[in-house]
Amino acid sequence: MRKRGKKYDSATKEIDLAKAYDFADALKLTLDMSYRNFDETVDVAVRLGVDPRHADQMVRGSVVLPNGTGKEVKVLVFAKGEKESEAKEAGADFVGSDELVEKIKGGWLGFDKAVATPDMMGVVGRIGKILGPRGLMPNAKTGTVTFEVSKAVKELKAGKIDFRVERAGVVHAPVGKVSFGVEKLLGNLKSFFDTIVRLKPVSSKGIYLKGISVSTTMGPGIKIDPAYVKAILK
Repeated sequence: MRKRGKKYDSATKEIDLAKAYDFADALKLTLDMSYRNFDETVDVAVRLGVDPRHADQMVRGSVVLPNGTGKEVKVLVFAKGEKESEAKEAGADFVGSDELVEKIKGGWLGFDKAVATPDMMGVVGRIGKILGPRGLMPNAKTGTVTFEVSKAVKELKAGKIDFRVERAGVVHAPVGKVSFGVEKLLGNLKSFFDTIVRLKPVSSKGIYLKGISVSTTMGPGIKIDPAYVKAILK
C-alpha cells in the first residue's frame, strides 16, 4: 500500500473526507491545505452519468476560463500566406508549415497547443501519430482547426482548456492556481460547469452530475455536492 507523506496526512485531518461541501468552502479548504513550496494547480474532477462507449454520450468540449489557467501557453500555428501573418500578429509563438512538420518529426515538441487552418490538415496529418497521443493534434471540435486563426490563438493564450470524458465517465480539468484565491477559482468553475451542463447528451438519462471533487496538484480531493452547481450558475 502506498504511503503518504506527513504533510499530506496532516492536511487530510483538516477535512471530513466523507462530507460533500459547497464550492466556496471546498475551495477554501483546498487552498488552506496547499503545503508545497510552488504554486500548485487546482483541478476539478466530475463524474458524469454517461457511458462514453456510446458515441452519442461522449462529452467533449472546450471553454475559455475568464481568469486564465495561470500557465503561459506556447501556441504553434500551421498556416500559410495571410493566415501566417494573422497568427503572428495574434501572438502565436511558432508559425509555419512544412518546416515545422519536419522539425516535429525530428523530435521537437516545444509548444503546448497547436492550431491549423483547414487547408493545412493534409500536411499536419503526416505527424498525426506524434501529435495525437500527446493531445496536440488540432481538432475542429475544439476550435483548433479553423480559418479564424487570430481568435483561436487569443483564446488559447487567454486560458482556453479542452476536456473529454474518460472511459470511467470522469472529466478532469485544471481551473487555475492556488494563488488565484477563492473568487477567481469560482469564476473559472462557473464557466466550466456552464459548458459541462450545456453539453449534456440527450441520450443521457437519470442523474448527469454524479460526483464532483477539487484538489491541488499534490493535495487530497475534497468532495462537492453536485446540488450546488445550480447555485454557482445563477
